[in-house]
Amino acid sequence: MTRYTPPTTDPWKGLRGVMAGTMILEVIVVILAFPIVWRLGGGLTWLSGGYLTVLLVLMILASGMQGRPWALNFDLALQVAVIVGGLFHWSIAAVGLVFGSVWLYIRYVKLDVEKRIEQGQLPGQEPID
Repeated sequence: MTRYTPPTTDPWKGLRGVMAGTMILEVIVVILAFPIVWRLGGGLTWLSGGYLTVLLVLMILASGMQGRPWALNFDLALQVAVIVGGLFHWSIAAVGLVFGSVWLYIRYVKLDVEKRIEQGQLPGQEPID
């Protein structure tokens, strides 16, 4: 198997930025779900408000940890938690489904970049052997 030099630019740096930005955008959208649950749902209860608050805190923490190897799996697990939030109002589940598809696409991009690095297809990669 042929080995290759690393790419000239770090592709993971850009991907981490996209992942952190996506998570922050999702935090903003979930914050905007509070009035929906309050007005259109069953009202904000300790359970619904607490659930959304814990979810927001976890998302904010996750946005700063996108460099960790387990970050993408954690992000996908958060999407499942957002979809479960549909118990309080269906719009929260819709947010989870939309962002879940975005995170699945990010996972696809990450796997594609890993494959391209392995095959030496990124700019600046030269065969070593």
